[in-house]
Amino acid sequence: MDCAFLVIGAVIGSGIFLTPGGIARTTGSVGAIFFVWVLGGLLSYCGALAYAELGAAFPKAGGIYIFLREAYGRTTAFLYGWCVFFVMVTGSIATLASAFAIYLGYLVPLSPWTLKALAVGVILGLTAINCLGVRSAAWVQNVLTVIKIGSLIGIAVVLFSSGKGSFQHFHALPGPAAVVPWSAIGIAMIAVLWAYDGWHLLTFAAGEVRNPGRNLTGGLLLGMLVVIALYLTVNVAYLYILPFPALSGSTRVASDALEQAIGSTGGTLVAVAILISITGAMNSNILGGPRVYYAMAREGLFFKSAAHVSPRFHVPTISIILNGIWACFLVCVGSFEQLFSYVIFVSWIFYALGSAAVIVLRRKKPELTRPYKVWGYPWVPVAFILIAAAIVLNTVVNDFKNSFWGLLVVCTGLPAYFWWTRPRSTAKNI
Repeated sequence: MDCAFLVIGAVIGSGIFLTPGGIARTTGSVGAIFFVWVLGGLLSYCGALAYAELGAAFPKAGGIYIFLREAYGRTTAFLYGWCVFFVMVTGSIATLASAFAIYLGYLVPLSPWTLKALAVGVILGLTAINCLGVRSAAWVQNVLTVIKIGSLIGIAVVLFSSGKGSFQHFHALPGPAAVVPWSAIGIAMIAVLWAYDGWHLLTFAAGEVRNPGRNLTGGLLLGMLVVIALYLTVNVAYLYILPFPALSGSTRVASDALEQAIGSTGGTLVAVAILISITGAMNSNILGGPRVYYAMAREGLFFKSAAHVSPRFHVPTISIILNGIWACFLVCVGSFEQLFSYVIFVSWIFYALGSAAVIVLRRKKPELTRPYKVWGYPWVPVAFILIAAAIVLNTVVNDFKNSFWGLLVVCTGLPAYFWWTRPRSTAKNI
């Protein structure tokens, strides 16, 4: 259950509480809202199926970094690890921390910089907990995950039982998903995929999972099914309470819906639950991401000190600290919308490559022991690759500014890779 809790805790963060309003504005259609949530869930589940095979075959710390290295070589793996550090995991932590500040501002009227300082404090606190060992981090994760699952179920129950909603909201406005431009569907998918993001984090800590053939694969699949069910239920509850115009105009959908249902107390309670949920998602990223830097450092492709493992707590403490410091920096310089756009665009380039690694390694290493094989091979990984590629291309066309900065981060990894791999006689690891 620890593995499933890590997946659920990593996925459920701020997205389900903050993005539904933006998705409604982008699509302009009730049908399209549920179309993108179902499509995003199925896509993420297909990714989990593919990564379950890879994680069981390579139960080592580093997750996708290891998969890409085995399939394509060190250069591709390094670029992934580079982006994990500068954008993907630290950016996810920073985005969650920004969302933390948004909802804390709902409870306490503080200045923007004070809210950012408190968000930074949460990152530093979770970083310290993770430095105390996997058991401490996992215990915190399990407690927070139970609370966030209970919160989502509680939100749905309260909204449906309030008697202040109407199922007419599902029919009043506007048209079916078929009339929505595909470009709008693609942009909305960015927000949906941010809400589902984090399903892969369990593979980062695969080297520390007992019996990965059963626990890692089972955790990935069970965790994603629970998240999809919760997300769809809560979206139905939101629209039951909020008419489409109110939903599309909301930036804090969960709080607005609870206020509509039971008054200001409901908004306050859900804001507290959301802060706990966001904290749990941050903890998952802080637990998983540093294992990538650790794997890179062991191969001489990152700062040598990042390979240090605490002899007392048996965790890569330097990697965890570096991860926390850079995430704090990103909190101070970026907004919520900017950060999740960067994270999702870059992430899905590598998620597609990771899924393709299933096919590459089936051909490259047919003798490899695979305790689990992806269901529906090769159609499931192929479908994942094609849809992921379409999302990336759509983002480049319709949101070039954010995609440009994401691509720039990827490209800056090339000179860094050549620096770390130049002859040992002229280069030393720091």
